[in-house]
Formats: sequence, C-alpha cells, structure tokens
Amino acid sequence: MKASSRVLAILTGFLLVVGVVYGVWSHGEAVGMGALLLSAGLTGMLTFYMLVVDRRSGGMPEDDPQAEISDGAGDLGTFSPWSWWPLVVGAGAAIGFLALAVGWWLLVPGVIVAFLGLVGWIFEFSRGQHAH
Repeated sequence: MKASSRVLAILTGFLLVVGVVYGVWSHGEAVGMGALLLSAGLTGMLTFYMLVVDRRSGGMPEDDPQAEISDGAGDLGTFSPWSWWPLVVGAGAAIGFLALAVGWWLLVPGVIVAFLGLVGWIFEFSRGQHAH
C-alpha cells in the first residue's frame, strides 16, 4: 500500500498544480478547474485512507522487499460467486444511465432497483442457507 499511496500522493500534487495552472491560463473557467481540483481532493482522500489503513494493518507483504510469496497467502475476503445481486445493481445503474437519454422520470425506478439490489447484496449472508 505504500507504493500505491505514493503514486496517489504524486497524482494529488499533479492535479493541484494542473488545476491552478488551468484556472489561471483559462481566466477562471470554472468547470475544468473545478473538475481538476475535485479530482485532486478525491485522490488526496484516497491517499489519506491508504496511509491510515497501512499504518493500522502494519503493512502489506508486497511492501517488504524481503517477503516471500507465501507471506501473501491466505483468505483475501468473502466472495459469493453465485450471487445475482450485482446483476440487479448493474441493471439499476443501467436504468439510471438510460434516464440521461430517455427522460429524468426513469431515474426514479433506476434508483429503486439499484437500492433494492444493494440492500439484497449487503444482507445476502443474513438469510437462508448462508445465514450466520
């Protein structure tokens, strides 16, 4: 995570400099300057998050030059390859993006479908065969 946070920190600085230079060069054009500065803020938040997680977790095996391949072995998380909920969330997002082309009224059903899919995905292991 140290390498990733360094890359993101460099990107944050780059976006800040480019955002200010773009703002001066374009005589304060708000959309481009705002997008660049907001992107710098996003990468700055990601950098901060990765540094905090790295500090709390004690680092990743990938950051140690003396680490063995087996140091990274083990569980990487809980995955549910049989889950249909990501498809429902994707369908809700597709309906929401379709609203940009068809009409804003279609955004409401898209948000509802995506929200139901997200709730189902979150509580997938709380019911049925895989309940804890």
